[in-house]
Amino acid sequence: MAAIDVEPPKMETALRTLKLSGHVGFDSLPDQLVNKSVQNGFVFNILCIGETGLGKSTLMDSLFNTNFESSPSPHNLPTVKLKAHTYELQESNVRLKLTICDTVGYGDQVNKEDSFKAVVDYIDAQFEAYLQEELKIKRSLGAYHDSRLHVCLYFICPTGHGLKSIDLVCMKKLDTKVNIIPIIAKADTISKTELQKFKSKIMQELQANGVEIYQFPVDDESVSETNSTMNSHIPFAVVGSTDFVKIGNKTVRARQYPWGTVQVENESHCDFVKLREMLIRTNMEDMREKTHARHYELYRRRRLQQMGFTDVDADNKPVSFQQTFEQKRSAHLAELQQKEDEMRQMFVQRVKEKEAELKEAEKELHAKFDKLKKDHTDEKKRLEELRKKIEDDTIEFNRRKQQTAQSHHTLTLGKSKKK
Repeated sequence: MAAIDVEPPKMETALRTLKLSGHVGFDSLPDQLVNKSVQNGFVFNILCIGETGLGKSTLMDSLFNTNFESSPSPHNLPTVKLKAHTYELQESNVRLKLTICDTVGYGDQVNKEDSFKAVVDYIDAQFEAYLQEELKIKRSLGAYHDSRLHVCLYFICPTGHGLKSIDLVCMKKLDTKVNIIPIIAKADTISKTELQKFKSKIMQELQANGVEIYQFPVDDESVSETNSTMNSHIPFAVVGSTDFVKIGNKTVRARQYPWGTVQVENESHCDFVKLREMLIRTNMEDMREKTHARHYELYRRRRLQQMGFTDVDADNKPVSFQQTFEQKRSAHLAELQQKEDEMRQMFVQRVKEKEAELKEAEKELHAKFDKLKKDHTDEKKRLEELRKKIEDDTIEFNRRKQQTAQSHHTLTLGKSKKK
């Protein structure tokens, strides 16, 4: 069946703007969209990367003001493992399906060369699962649980000396796959002066190594000023805690030390509030959108190109999906036919080689048979001659024996007569 090329209708370059003579009602579309979104709920997936003991689980509990009841991770795992846990959260009438993915054993190995590989493979696996669902004939994207990671919180050890090589390598491998927000964990362990120098050092190293971290968008006028200010605070220096301390008339999340109390939600103590504001309250939807429009699109484009699909041909003309499929199908059938011909030729060649081997073996068997037959004939002839010789010897022996007997008898008779 021949494919029919149908040219798409040409759109006019200029659109006419018309005035309405009365109220129509499509101005309620934003409200419809909000109601539909609230009804379906939202999905948000967070990847936490950092060495064991940097307070990843504690910070998650603090961010969402709950207890996820995560178990502590050991320090002696031979490889990095990723564990994802999904939770249903609800605030007012908004439902959120939250997935927190933790890197268990990250940075604990002596050889840290491939520590990032498990993370990269996991992110690609989520993209691949979504792509396969998207390519199905009967798709159910509405009911599909989207496990693509929307943000990566990269926990930096508060050394005060800069980033480790494993941090730079891992973030460089991930910056085209996920939105990266670097944060300094346990920021209460270094002074404010050291903290500012540490932040500057981290940003310098990231820029020098070409690592692209997530920048809060400034194209929206309603949040551009806030986001622009918050971009200058990256990386956020955070403190997490599951303990509550009563200070004055308020009970707050805090960490208590012999020298004083560090309040988690006090902006003069750490950047926890800034992180929560940017991550959850202001830019969560932008991260979800950027994950789909940028990171997933890059993966999807690369995978479809690997499958042989393209938008334009060699002459830079548009190519439809059907044309590409037909070309791939024809190429595949031609390849199968070529392989079939090669296998047939190989089979014929092997049959000929086997026939030659069998003929050679048959010739050897005939030669061996002829030799055995000749040897048998010669042996039979030799035995006949030997038998004949033995018979002749036997006859000769009997003849001589008879002569001897006759001679002895004659002598005996002669003696008897003399007497």
